[in-house]
Order: sequence, then structure tokens, then C-alpha cells
Amino acid sequence: MSANDDPRRYQHLSALRLEDPDAVARAAATRRRHPGLKYGVQNFIVAADHPARGALSVGNDPVAMADRRQLLDRLQIALANPAVDGILASPDIMDDLLLLGALDGKLVFGSMNRGGLAGLVNEFDDRFTGHTAAALQELGADGGKMLTRICLGDPDTVSILEATAKAIDSLAERKLIAMVEPFLSVRENGRVRNDLSTDAVIKSVAIAQGLGSTSAYTWMKLPVVAEMDRVMASTTMPTVLLGGDPAGTQDEVFASWQAALALPNVQGLTVGRTLLYPHDGDVAGAVATAASLLQHFSPLNRVHAEVSE
Repeated sequence: MSANDDPRRYQHLSALRLEDPDAVARAAATRRRHPGLKYGVQNFIVAADHPARGALSVGNDPVAMADRRQLLDRLQIALANPAVDGILASPDIMDDLLLLGALDGKLVFGSMNRGGLAGLVNEFDDRFTGHTAAALQELGADGGKMLTRICLGDPDTVSILEATAKAIDSLAERKLIAMVEPFLSVRENGRVRNDLSTDAVIKSVAIAQGLGSTSAYTWMKLPVVAEMDRVMASTTMPTVLLGGDPAGTQDEVFASWQAALALPNVQGLTVGRTLLYPHDGDVAGAVATAASLLQHFSPLNRVHAEVSE
């Protein structure tokens, strides 16, 4: 995967963490910021927060994301593509990327709740154990992301809804984006399963977009499912599409993204495993293909196009 398989290639990160932990804050303070979001310019954000909740699997490999050096290799390949606008990461990975200087000019979203560990007996009690809104402001981040799984048969759901609402408010107070990733979920045979039926996704959006005392800074992060036109009709929030653990061929996945990216309100992609661990191992190729699906157009052109249809 990497041209450089030297096991010491990230040794300098360990040395900095040991001898100069303030280097992370300095790297954040001197980082060149993203030029800003614009309607009509879809954004491409790479997701790298799965390991923090013990989700290391990709496809049939249960420990695909366990090697941090390989993960950093893959992330740097993805972020080197100028079409990649940013990163969504847990604090540990974010700090590594800051120290590597890999986030200049990028959007930065922190992962806020990682306490709902994959397979945990109380997985729905998804505590906020990652970035706080205050920490994200200090880092110069653009926002924070929260996973909001709604299980009508689990009493812990009310806690995650309340915690999500508080996080949205805390981000909004700092004028930071709250990227909310909602699912209607169930527990089957001891495992959590997200209901990816169209009606379930629409219901999850209805619940999630009403959380918090303001929605001014709220985005949705949604899976690509059947009848995405109905899903996108359920919200006026800017929405990014998530990739999830790839199921089907890469061509099928890309085709589904392309169709969904053409819908109103869709602000871009936030994808991790599908692109970082493609079947053929070609991270750069997978990222380039995904980038080619993004649409850049002016709001005026979009209005004209919709009127003429």
C-alpha cells in the first residue's frame, strides 16, 4: 500500500507527543484555514473516526483499520488530492494529521461522541467522549459531528437525544457546524443494526433536525438509500452523504453516490472506509473517482436548471 513501509516512519510523532505536546496546539494555530463554504460547490470530506469506537473492520477484514501507520498513509494520500476539502476525525487522528501538516486549507470536523462502542452491551448510550465544542473552537475547526442512533425500544435513546441537543447548542454558540448523523436503529441478536429503509431514514431526519434550540448551524449526514429524492425532500438542512462499510461493488457504490449528489441540498460526501480501503488497494484512484462525482455549479444555474426541467 505504502511505498515506505519503514515501521519508524511516524516515530517523530511519538517523539513530539513525548517531548513537546504543545506542538499540536501550535500546528492548529498556524494551520491555513479553508477558504469557506459556498452553496453550489459540493465538499469532499474524508472520515476517519471509526477506530475510536472500536469499529476496525472493513468488509471481511475485522482489523483492517487497526494499523495506525497504514491508516495515516492512506489518509495522507487522500488529503493530498486537492479535490478533498477536509477531514472528519477523532482527536487522536486529528492531532496526528495536524502534526504532519496534512490539514492546511482543509475543512476540519471533530468527532464528538465515540462512547457507543461497537458491540457494547449499552451501545445506544453513546456518550460524548471525543471532541468538545470548546476544544474544536480552540483548534480552529469548522464543526463537530455526532452519531445519533434512535432505538425506540431502548431507554438510552432519550439520553443520546438530549446530549445531541446540548452539543448542537454548544457548537452553535461558537458558530460551528453541527454535523448530525441520525439513524433509526434496532438491536438484533446482540448487535445494533441501522434501519436503512427510506421511511426509517426520513423519520430519523425529522427527529434529528428538531434537536437543539437552534438549527442555524445544523447539517445532516445521511446514508444513500432507495428513493433519496424523498429523503432529501424531508429537510432544508445542508446534507453530506456518508459511505459506510462498502457493500456491493465499487462501481455500484459510486453510481449511487452520483445519483444522490444531483439532488437539492446535498453539500457533498463524507466518506471513509470505502475510499481508504478500496478492494483493489488503490486509494488515490478511489479518491479521484469519488472527486469526479462532485458537482460545482452556481446557485443561479441550479435555479435555471430546476425551472427548465
